[in-house]
Amino acid sequence: MSTLSYLSIAALVGLLPVTIQSFRPQTERRMLFWCSLAVAVAGCAALTIVTFSTGWRTGFSSALWATITATLVIFVPVSAFCREGHKLASGLLPYLIVLGTLAVIWQNQAERPFLTSAPTIWVLLHIGFSLATYAVLTLAAIAGLSALIQERSLKTKRETILTAAFPTLSASEALEARLLGYSAAILVVGLLTGMTIHYLQTGSLFDISHKALLSILTLVIVVVLLIARKVSGLRGQKAARLALLAYLMLTLAYPGVKFVTDILLV
Repeated sequence: MSTLSYLSIAALVGLLPVTIQSFRPQTERRMLFWCSLAVAVAGCAALTIVTFSTGWRTGFSSALWATITATLVIFVPVSAFCREGHKLASGLLPYLIVLGTLAVIWQNQAERPFLTSAPTIWVLLHIGFSLATYAVLTLAAIAGLSALIQERSLKTKRETILTAAFPTLSASEALEARLLGYSAAILVVGLLTGMTIHYLQTGSLFDISHKALLSILTLVIVVVLLIARKVSGLRGQKAARLALLAYLMLTLAYPGVKFVTDILLV
């Protein structure tokens, strides 16, 4: 196996301890949780740095690891400074393990060349904001899922391992609203940088593509949800489902399109 393959497996294994810690009672996991989270971030970051040390790579596996790393990096301040933000780990980490497993499976898949005539700074800005958008919206979707589970638990009066591990309903809704606001702002900047790159390359501002249309649809859903929360006080399952729908649209726009073009159509 190649060095990247070994690093990928090591990064995937490095996600397991913090995943286990996320389901332990808070009083028992504080120090171990942060230590294991640091290990997970370091492993994924090291892999990403090595992967992109020679330039931007377009492969499906590389994109997944970049996404995993960005999500973990943004999760650190969310878990440190947001009320019960660390409890999102119970939903986030298992999902990242699934993404990491897919990345390992397609580690050696052939990649398309990265071709662009736009200035490097604009390309880097667009990539950075795109990754940040997906990472923040991932956390918002996990918060929405937590709200769904907690609301259902309150209605049925039944507690599960997830209800104990996830944030409370009020904390989940607060996290969802804040993260959706951040994701909308970052997505606007990401769309603007994408339009700038397209203009520099072709002389037109907009490209009618699946990625662009799905990204705009994501923004529309998030903005409508934020307005509805402000105007009508939309909460609970309806708000959570809209947040998950927005995440689905962005997933189809970024890793979804890449999976189709790089894996299914090769």
